[in-house]
Amino acid sequence: MLVIGSIFVDVKGFARNRYMPLERNVGDVQVTAGGVCRNVAENLKTLGCDAEFVSMVDDNGMGAQVRSELAALGVNVEHVISAPRGMGMWLAILDEHGNLAGSISRQPDFSALEEYLKEKGDEIIAATDGLALEFDMTAEISGLVMALAKKHRKPVYTIVGNMGVILKHPEYLRDMACFICNEMEAGRLFREDLTDASPEETLRSLQKNSALVGIPTMVVTMGARGAVYVDNTTGEFGFCPPMDVEVVDTTGAGDAFFTAAVAALMNGAPLSQAVQEGTRLASRTLMVAGSCAKG
Repeated sequence: MLVIGSIFVDVKGFARNRYMPLERNVGDVQVTAGGVCRNVAENLKTLGCDAEFVSMVDDNGMGAQVRSELAALGVNVEHVISAPRGMGMWLAILDEHGNLAGSISRQPDFSALEEYLKEKGDEIIAATDGLALEFDMTAEISGLVMALAKKHRKPVYTIVGNMGVILKHPEYLRDMACFICNEMEAGRLFREDLTDASPEETLRSLQKNSALVGIPTMVVTMGARGAVYVDNTTGEFGFCPPMDVEVVDTTGAGDAFFTAAVAALMNGAPLSQAVQEGTRLASRTLMVAGSCAKG
């Protein structure tokens, strides 16, 4: 599977006791390589799948180290290029329960990746079986990749960062093999507040609005409330409950869900089974202090 997206440096602070936003909090600080699609590439290897990554790293020692670490995991990094400010940075605070209490993100400069895809994208996408695309890099990258995937009849599975590009170009959703997002992102797309909605309410909204937008297949994750899904091409829909696990760190669970669900779909599994596989890997990720489940 081809993965196209960004790499971030994750700086995460874990509160040892009750997190107090305006006080000095004692705990632990970890600096690791992250980013939605970097996590997806690593998770694919955890599942035993082939992963080819198109991305950027900084043109310095840290960038070289991140690239080498990915290669050591077995990820094909032939198309991971070096560029000034090629990686982003994500600063996150997690409370005493492992839940995200606040974050600040600095985006990479995507211009070098955009030029690389203009030059190499056609041959790269032509050679893959399917691709996972981080949709919110730039509208130009998203449009180019979607057009090339359509040209070569390759399925596109989309994972989002901040919904900006999708909200400006909802027409792309009609060409996606499956769109996976959380309830807040679905609420923005459907212009409904789904933050505290029950699984039944979220599923009703998903069935109605995904059909109106023209989305063939869609999954909405709801954290501790599980996930709902609908396949408008087959009529399949349903709810998958969460697994009961001891939560250490919630970051990366959505990336793990996406990876396992897409891997199952690529192998021909029905949507219900794919959502179960996504829930299983996400649960494994919740139990470790990092953004990816370990093999």
